[in-house]
Amino acid sequence: MTYNCLIVDDNEIERDAVEMHLKKIPSLNIIAVCSNGIAASQILSTTSIDIVYSDIDMPELSGMDLLKSLKKQPLFIFITSFSEYAAEGFNLDALDFIVKPATFERILKATNKAIEYIELRKQVNKLPVENLNIDDKTDDDYFFFRETKGITKLKYNDVIYIESMGDFSKLFTRTDKHIILVSLKNLEKQLPAKIFSRVHKQYIINVNHIVTLTNHEVHLEHNFLVPISASNRQELLEKSIDKKILSRFLK
Repeated sequence: MTYNCLIVDDNEIERDAVEMHLKKIPSLNIIAVCSNGIAASQILSTTSIDIVYSDIDMPELSGMDLLKSLKKQPLFIFITSFSEYAAEGFNLDALDFIVKPATFERILKATNKAIEYIELRKQVNKLPVENLNIDDKTDDDYFFFRETKGITKLKYNDVIYIESMGDFSKLFTRTDKHIILVSLKNLEKQLPAKIFSRVHKQYIINVNHIVTLTNHEVHLEHNFLVPISASNRQELLEKSIDKKILSRFLK
């Protein structure tokens, strides 16, 4: 299975670097390499594209505006020098955000996430509508959620963290991962706030698994590491220090 992709960047050196990385991934078919958002928009209006690798800060039509302008949106992976764009990018449901210089390892990770999402979406589209809603049966110890294979029961404390996958979420335990057919935003509303905390646009963590909290990252048990935004870090501190959950973990 191959996936059509498009590269957009007004910087020739950066554009060529991304193209070089993507050519190493056999499952990708590079349809076009564009130097501006307008050219990319024209191709996207006539060609089926699965994944767009786009810069953000471009003249005439930025990567953000390009995404906003599309009625049928492919998966966007933003690659930019400006990390401050990340929050807005995730608000537009961009799948991932890479800060330049983009390494092959980071691009491969984002690409694998995109492919996983595309294949999951195909599976979900085949499911009966009634199988797409999260089960609201919960108690103090566990909850139920829906995967493509059916309903799964899991203890809250077995959850280490949860990552957004657009319309879905990926839940990590010590030894396994589950794809939940609910967005991170909706899932957050149903999880107990005393156990789970939003630390980033893309992540929810179980505070009971925190090992160390730094300015930019949360180190969790079993060698898991997730980013934390400044605003979410402050909120986590305010919520948790009163309960003396985090005071011994601060760095």
